Amino acid sequence: MTNTASPPAPRQATGKQGAVILLGGSLTIVGSVMIAPVLPKIGAEFGPTTAHADALVPLVAAGPALTIALFAPIAGWMADRFGRKAMLMLATLLYALLGAAPSQLNELSHILATRLLFGCAEAMVMTCCTTLIGDYWQGADRSRYVGRQVVTIAVIGSIFFVLGGAVGETSWRAPFLLYLLPLLLLPVMAATLWEPTRAERRNGPRTTLDRAAWGRVATAYTLIFLGMLASFIVPVQSPVVIAGLGVTSSTLIGLCAGLGLLATLAGAMAWPLVRRRIGTAFVNALLLGLLAVGLWLMARADSYNAVLVAVAIHGFGGGMLVPNALAPLLENLPESARARGVGGFTSCLYLGQFVSPIVIAIIAATTHSIPSAIAVFSVATLALAGTWLLVGARRARPAHGADPA
Repeated sequence: MTNTASPPAPRQATGKQGAVILLGGSLTIVGSVMIAPVLPKIGAEFGPTTAHADALVPLVAAGPALTIALFAPIAGWMADRFGRKAMLMLATLLYALLGAAPSQLNELSHILATRLLFGCAEAMVMTCCTTLIGDYWQGADRSRYVGRQVVTIAVIGSIFFVLGGAVGETSWRAPFLLYLLPLLLLPVMAATLWEPTRAERRNGPRTTLDRAAWGRVATAYTLIFLGMLASFIVPVQSPVVIAGLGVTSSTLIGLCAGLGLLATLAGAMAWPLVRRRIGTAFVNALLLGLLAVGLWLMARADSYNAVLVAVAIHGFGGGMLVPNALAPLLENLPESARARGVGGFTSCLYLGQFVSPIVIAIIAATTHSIPSAIAVFSVATLALAGTWLLVGARRARPAHGADPA
C-alpha cells in the first residue's frame, strides 16, 4: 500500500519565539550604550600611558559599529549557508565572551582589538534575529514584529545605559562583566527557536528578485543609510549644541537624551498606523522631513528648551525610520537570499552611524561651527524628503496595488 500521507504543516511561531528574538536583537544596542558612561574612566586609566589615547578611547564604544558595517554581509551569507539558529547561538556565545574580555585586559590596544571582534558577533546576532522575523512571520504579523524590534531595542538600550553607569561607579571594568548575561539566553534559544525549513522560510510567493523587487531593496538600503546619517547627528552633536548654550549639567544633557528616546519610541509605535494611512513612500518623505526640521531647529536653538523641542521632533521621525525601511525589504527578499539581504541592510545602517560624525566634521570645516554644519545638512535632508514626496506622488497608483517604497 502506497503511503500518501501529506507533509507536516509548517510550524507557527508564537509570542514565545518573538520574545527570544526581540531580546536577542536588542543585544546590539547594549553593545555600545552600556560602556558609554565609563569611557572617561577608561581615558583616565590609559591616557597617561598610551599614545593617542584621546582618539582610541572613543573607538572602544564606536569601533564595533564599523566592524558591524563591514562584517554584516558576511554574517548574512553565513546565516544563509549554515543556518540561522546555529549561527545565532554561536554569535551569542562569542558576544558574551568577547564582550566581557576587556574586563581582564590591561592594554588599551588589546581592548580595542577585542571590541572590533565583538562587533562581528553583534553583526551576526542582529542579522540572524532580523532574518528570523522574516522567516517566522509574514504580512501584518511580520510588520508588527519589525516595529516591536525597534521599540525593544530602545527600551533595553535605555535600561542598560543606566545600569552600565551605576555598575561603573565602582570600576570601569565592571560594566564589561554584564556582557555575560546573554549566556542565560542560550538555553532558551536552544529550547524555543527552530531552524526554518526552506518551505517555512519562503513565507510568500517570491523566490527570485525581479527588477521591481531589486528597486525596492536598493531603496531600503539607500533610505537606511541616509536616514542614519541624519538620525545619528542628535546623539553625537546635541551635547555640543547644549554646551554651546552655556548648559553644562550632565543631568540636563541626560534628560535631553531621554526625551529623544521617548520620541523615538513614540515614532516607532505610531509607524504601523501612519504606514496604513499614507503608504510607505509617503512615510519615507514624512520621516525625512521630521528629521530635517528637528536638525534645523536644533542648529538654530537659542535655549535649552528649544533644543528639547528639536530633539522631540527629530526623534519621532527617527523612530519610523528602521521599520519603514526594513518592512519592504523583508517583503521583497527571496528566501534563498533573505539573510544576505538583511546583512546588507545591517551594514548600511551601521555604516550610516559611523559616517555621520565624519560628514558633520567635514561640513564644519567649511562652515566653521557644528551648528552651521547641522543646518546645512538639514537643508540637504529636507531636499531629499521633497524628492521622496514627489516620487511617492507619481507612484501613488502603482501596478497591482503594491505599496511603493
